[in-house]
Amino acid sequence: MTRGPAVRTSLLRLPAMRSLLGVTALGFASYCLTLGSLPTYTVAGGAPEAAAGVVTAVFLVVTIVAQVAVPSLTARFGSGPVLATGLLALGLPAPLYALGNGLVWVSSLSAVRGIGFGIITVLGALLAAAVAPPERRGESIGLYGLAIAVPNLIAVPAGVALVLAGHVAWLAWLAASPVLGLLFLPALLRTTTPPAPSPGGGAGRRAVVASLPPSAVLFVVTLAGGGLVTFLPIERPEGAVVTVALLLFGITTALARWRVGVLADRVGVRRLLPAGLAVGAAGMALLGAGLSWGNGWLLAAAALFGVCYGSVQNLTLLTAFARAGSDGATAASAMWNASFDVGTAVGALTLGWVAGGLGLSWTYVVVAALLAGTLPLAVRAARPVPAPREA
Repeated sequence: MTRGPAVRTSLLRLPAMRSLLGVTALGFASYCLTLGSLPTYTVAGGAPEAAAGVVTAVFLVVTIVAQVAVPSLTARFGSGPVLATGLLALGLPAPLYALGNGLVWVSSLSAVRGIGFGIITVLGALLAAAVAPPERRGESIGLYGLAIAVPNLIAVPAGVALVLAGHVAWLAWLAASPVLGLLFLPALLRTTTPPAPSPGGGAGRRAVVASLPPSAVLFVVTLAGGGLVTFLPIERPEGAVVTVALLLFGITTALARWRVGVLADRVGVRRLLPAGLAVGAAGMALLGAGLSWGNGWLLAAAALFGVCYGSVQNLTLLTAFARAGSDGATAASAMWNASFDVGTAVGALTLGWVAGGLGLSWTYVVVAALLAGTLPLAVRAARPVPAPREA
């Protein structure tokens, strides 16, 4: 008797996947609400515009330190307690933003929250790769990316709009959302095998080196993204243009990060990764021109760059895991997440200084050239890493 083709069930039917998406969405809602709004908040409190990225940079520097520590923390205490601590550290301090908008105060709170964000980013990426079969890893990472991108779609423009409208207390309390993520942890950890820390020594170093090229590509893309969300609201604070631009950026980021995972499972990443980066270069160049050409061009540019921002995130994470191998997954996740956050911090901090000399339009054009110059690295990163020779 001939059997029909196997039915491909939705990954959303897995309790672990649904729980992971809940934890991720609540955690990243807090991050996205404050990403673009806190720089604007501190400028309103008297901080110079050139220092607007300091809050984001402080947050992400602490995030990176926490990410490096996650493998040893999970080895000692277990994934559940560490992930719970991360959710509390990210969410509990957020309401205190309403007490003042001084640069030191806001940066101090952001430093504490950075610890939590570092934890949930590393463990979230690892769990996304663990909850689905290997042949559907791209799809699983795509859904995980969607849980990140939807908050980006809604919360980034909402956070900026709340600050510009003077509703900082609403922003601060909404940013406490990660605390609710504790409700999803039992189902997530009960049905998913916790990821093991990557080996140390030569094997650990090989995993880091293998995941370095895709992480470097991600660094450049997130540098561009950090410059977009930090300085575009400051450049155009009037009207709804920036809010709509960030909304379009979030929509295309969400769609690209979600759907490119399914496509990567079918055709691989060797063509998709360089293509995504090329789209980003075009989008940033158009963004720089759109500041002078008019609002329509500005909106189109934000949407176009979102396609790059979403797709490259998914593709570089897939590539980092594939190059590092299953034994190096923790190291690859830490490297990928650190590159994401270093890039965002560098974009938020240094592009303000560049824009002080060149203007924001030409700064975005320079970033577009940097993205284009990274294309050879993207081609190299998408190649499979050779297996180590046996002695």
